Amino acid sequence: MTFGAVIWKDFIVFKSKFTSNTLAAIIGPLLYLIAFGWGIGNSLAVGGQSYVAFVIPGIVAMNSMSISFNIIASNLNIARLYDKTFEAEMTSPLRPFVFTLAKTTVGMLRGLYSAALIMIVSLLFDRSLVITPYFALLLILNCAVFASIGIIVGLKIKSHADMAKVTNFVITPMSFLCGTLFPLDRFPTAIRYVFQALPLSQAVMGLRRGASAGGSWLQPVLLLVWLAIMLPIAVKVCSKAE
Repeated sequence: MTFGAVIWKDFIVFKSKFTSNTLAAIIGPLLYLIAFGWGIGNSLAVGGQSYVAFVIPGIVAMNSMSISFNIIASNLNIARLYDKTFEAEMTSPLRPFVFTLAKTTVGMLRGLYSAALIMIVSLLFDRSLVITPYFALLLILNCAVFASIGIIVGLKIKSHADMAKVTNFVITPMSFLCGTLFPLDRFPTAIRYVFQALPLSQAVMGLRRGASAGGSWLQPVLLLVWLAIMLPIAVKVCSKAE
């Protein structure tokens, strides 16, 4: 099994459930867009722009994070504890680094696919979003960081019930507290600094700046730092997983 084989295997699984995967990626964000777009989007302004224009990059970042993390963490957890297919992959001539890189790529691609769907649907609510190379870079890094975190979680947790706990106590709070739906400057200073250090916060800030063609290189650098930390940990966890 090679890098390409791992990606191809996941592509076949995705293709076999294309409709359900697509609907699952778009339903939640669509509800957010309806609520915040048609619901309150025209009655509020944030930073000199409409609220719906403000919230769309946040929803894109939040959804791409969730998809990239969950698709990898859940699939690895099931493959390791229930299907027992993870053992077969590890006994093949496939180095842990290559497997980790392939799975990170799979999570990244799935996150980018969901993000593309959200951006297409967002045209129904607001057409001010500008997709720049900087915007695309931030989105790729965001997906890669959370896919690598998904590998760590998927290989470390002991049961599928624990997966729900990680989602409830880590992923869901980040979804709402990292500036996705409201500015981080609403928090007290000390708490704001804590949330700003999280990768999703950097992705949200970068996507908003990138959407206005005025991005700073601080956000991609910090996301690269997160990736440089999480990817080696994922490789180490993979090499020791049973």
